[in-house]
Amino acid sequence: MIRSFIALTAALIAGAAVAADPTSPQPQETAAAQAPAPAHTRVRITTSMGAMVFELEDARAPLTVANFLAYVRAGQYEGTIFHRVIANFVIQGGGYLPDFTKKPTRDVIPNESGNGLRNTRGTIGMARTDEPHSANAQFFVNLADNPDLDPLPTRWGYAVFGHIVQGLEVLDRIGNVATGPGGELKEDVPLRPVIIQKVEIVPSPSP
Repeated sequence: MIRSFIALTAALIAGAAVAADPTSPQPQETAAAQAPAPAHTRVRITTSMGAMVFELEDARAPLTVANFLAYVRAGQYEGTIFHRVIANFVIQGGGYLPDFTKKPTRDVIPNESGNGLRNTRGTIGMARTDEPHSANAQFFVNLADNPDLDPLPTRWGYAVFGHIVQGLEVLDRIGNVATGPGGELKEDVPLRPVIIQKVEIVPSPSP
């Protein structure tokens, strides 16, 4: 369940700025100016209730994004459902078919919750068990700001790897469906299945 945590220490990442040399005959560019802008892959999640587009944080959550995109390219999410919807909290999907058969997954990935991205409304993150490094295919989208899912110095959080840029009304529509028990799940399952019909990489806007 994404509500529970294990008390461990989250790592912090610091960056350093490179100053220009005032004695140079021509101004020198900083390292940040010389480096290309980080890529922001976009994906469209088309559901039975509409489509949402997310911009992913390829540079700040590289392992998580690479893992998610590998599942996207393999067609992992097509035909799966949002199996957990909790109003004013999250929608979660990517792991079950409509008959509650679990989809097979690859190995788990390291937890990148220390990347500085927060679980705010409209962000997409990785679902996991109580074990911090247990995420594989399932993901969730925050319906509200959820600081309790962010890391602290004494615990791991839930890794955010992107945010919604189109379809916020679809997210809210899904977040307000009626729920109850379903399959092996005792609560929070949409009574009418919300099916993920397709997840695909789409062009990003030119810089």
